[in-house]
Amino acid sequence: MGDYSKALEFYEKAHQIFENALPSNHPSMATSYNNIGEVYNNMGNYSKALEFYEKAHQIREKALPPNHPELATSYNNIGLVYNNMGDYSKALEFYEKAHKIYEKALPPNHPDLAKSYNCIGLVYNNMGEYSKALEFYEKSHKIREKALPPNHPSLATSYNNIGLV
Repeated sequence: MGDYSKALEFYEKAHQIFENALPSNHPSMATSYNNIGEVYNNMGNYSKALEFYEKAHQIREKALPPNHPELATSYNNIGLVYNNMGDYSKALEFYEKAHKIYEKALPPNHPDLAKSYNCIGLVYNNMGEYSKALEFYEKSHKIREKALPPNHPSLATSYNNIGLV
C-alpha cells in the first residue's frame, strides 16, 4: 500500500519480540532484518537498506551452509540496493555471487535461476552494455518458457526486457 512508516512500525515491533525471545544468530532475526531492509529500499533510503540487508546476510552466513538459496537471496537483495544506487559494478558483484549459489543449489529450470539471469541482464542494460543484457535476458526467458505456463506474467516481463534492449 506504500505506507512505509506503518510497515516499519510493525516490522520493528516484530523485531523487538524476536530480539527478546531468540538468540541473535537465529534465522528469524535475519528475516526480520531483511524485512526492515526491504522497506528502507522501497523508501529510497539505500544506506539504511544496506545496513539491514547486511545484518541479515551476516546471520545467514553463520547459520546456513555456503550454497543455501537464502544466502543467495541476501546477495541478491544487496545487489538490488547497489543497482538502485547506480553502483552497477557492485550490483553485478553481488548478483553474480547470488547466481553462483543458485546454479549449485537449484535445478537448471528453476524460476529463481531465471530471476537471477534477469537481474544480471538489468545491470548490464543499466550500464549500456546491451549485447550482454540481451544474452542474460534470453537465458532468463529460456528458463521461464520451460518452467512457467504460457500466460504467466514473468514471460511477459521477459518479452518486454528483450524488446527494451
